[in-house]
Amino acid sequence: MTLEDMRAVDPRTVDRETLVERSTVHVDRNAPREERCRQFMAQIGNPYCYMDGKVKVKISFTATERTMDECIRSYLAGI
Repeated sequence: MTLEDMRAVDPRTVDRETLVERSTVHVDRNAPREERCRQFMAQIGNPYCYMDGKVKVKISFTATERTMDECIRSYLAGI
């Protein structure tokens, strides 16, 4: 399955038995960043759609110049 195929998975129709439980993914925090990414990808299967407990999770990213930290700070400032 390509990354594009993974991105297109619909969480409403995907069989939850085909998704990986996030808590089962273990990454060596002392490994270099690229190795941690490889470990994560090898274990999670589809980084765009996975299980978190009994909940199907679907994530997506927007092409933007803002970092995740900036987005979170902006969100928290508005609460």
